[in-house]
Amino acid sequence: MGKRIILILTLVALVAGCGGSASSGGRTDIVAAFYPLAFAAERVGGNAVSVTNLTPPGAEPHDVELSARDVERVRSADFVFYLGSGFQPALERAVEGASGKAVDALGGLDLHEGDGHEGNEHAGDAESDASVDPHVWLDPVRYAKVVGRIGGALGRPQAARAMRDELEQLDAQFRTGLRTCARHEIVTSHAAFGYLAERYGLEEIALTGLSPEAEPSPRELERVVREVREHGATTVFFETLVSPRLAVTVARETGAHTAVLNPLEGLTEEELERGEDYFSIMRANLAALRKALGCH
Repeated sequence: MGKRIILILTLVALVAGCGGSASSGGRTDIVAAFYPLAFAAERVGGNAVSVTNLTPPGAEPHDVELSARDVERVRSADFVFYLGSGFQPALERAVEGASGKAVDALGGLDLHEGDGHEGNEHAGDAESDASVDPHVWLDPVRYAKVVGRIGGALGRPQAARAMRDELEQLDAQFRTGLRTCARHEIVTSHAAFGYLAERYGLEEIALTGLSPEAEPSPRELERVVREVREHGATTVFFETLVSPRLAVTVARETGAHTAVLNPLEGLTEEELERGEDYFSIMRANLAALRKALGCH
């Protein structure tokens, strides 16, 4: 009887050591900071993982505050995928107490500095906490490196390779779609598209800096309006998760139209219900850019 009890205890210990909690049905328990990381973890991990996205649908990840339950999830998860460098400071603090493996998805990437980096000289005066531009997922090439990093952490390089192949196809579609355009300046509500602009030979004119909630000073707003007029931009892009008020104001002052360019920091409930995902929204972004820039 004693040997049997020892054997049972040994088996229990082995199962527990394989990762995954009872609440996740034995699957590897992953906590992701926001949608792009959660999407990559789900695609790469498949049925072997249970992913919790700390940013609820329709919420702006810059503004998310962690509850006590969120902090406990971070500290008890097998893996935590997050962006460092001040994107979500509360999460970075919680990660310090994580018992599992915490992976900063920005690690090893070529990054722009924070507000004021090249290509974002039009950013608003209000500074975000980020020391670098975190919006790497809007560049399919950089996002593919993030996916590879997640695949390496989870021990699923082949699944990561399949997703990276899709991102290479997306990159090719952007290169072809934006190759011949009448204009090359994109006016955005906040400085989220610097990496995308750099990748495809565009120039971003941002109404505000890295934080979507920042407000430009009157002098900065006048400068942006002047730049929009000088470049002959026909479209001012706004986002789905923040107020379009500023974009509408600039469009009215310059005689431009408004349209949506989605920074993919989170999906709304409506988008999720329609079955939208990273790839479908990025292709919608490409179509919006082609129309605004007069591409053919």
